[in-house]
Amino acid sequence: MAITIKELHIKINVDEKSEPQGQSSSAKNSNTAAIVSACVEEVMDILERQKQR
Repeated sequence: MAITIKELHIKINVDEKSEPQGQSSSAKNSNTAAIVSACVEEVMDILERQKQR
């Protein structure tokens, strides 16, 4: 029996005060871009698997 997920809610709370002092803004942007691209890739994989059913 297949399970269908109709909605997926992701909530993220970011506390910018907890970051190390030595990290530059370009490193933060780089980390954020890497996280976003990984999330997009996972979502696209899920959608592709859903199409195949």
